[in-house]
Amino acid sequence: MAQHLAADLRAAGRPVLELDGDRLRAGLCRGLGFTEGDRAENLRRAAEVARLGVDSGLCVVAAFITPLAANRATVAEIVGPDALSFVFVDAPLDVCRQRDVKQLYAAAARGEVQTFTGVSARFEPADDAALHLHSAHESVSDSATRLCTFARRKIA
Repeated sequence: MAQHLAADLRAAGRPVLELDGDRLRAGLCRGLGFTEGDRAENLRRAAEVARLGVDSGLCVVAAFITPLAANRATVAEIVGPDALSFVFVDAPLDVCRQRDVKQLYAAAARGEVQTFTGVSARFEPADDAALHLHSAHESVSDSATRLCTFARRKIA
């Protein structure tokens, strides 16, 4: 969905910085694990990069799992509440397992991935998200459309 949003914004002539959790973990956040402390540091670094993008006049689309309310509070403090909208992609565990394109849920089920969010590590639902996408009740395409509509209104 984040890629769809970034493409939509670019098509509308907006400069976009796309931040993806997997890509940041392969570079800037390499070496961080998945403990609560490492996850918090990963998100702090991502928020700092997002803030640099916002300060440079870019629309920043950041796709990260922010499992705890404390993580979200840190991100909001760094990025700033006026420049930030949390989107809660509400995906029940069974839906995540069905859409497991990276086979991470399968690996977690085999015990190969420790501290996996929502399985063996805590996840606190984002009750205060600016947009709540119910992925079990709508298609990925419909969720992406709702996300783009929301973002266009937010930045208009």
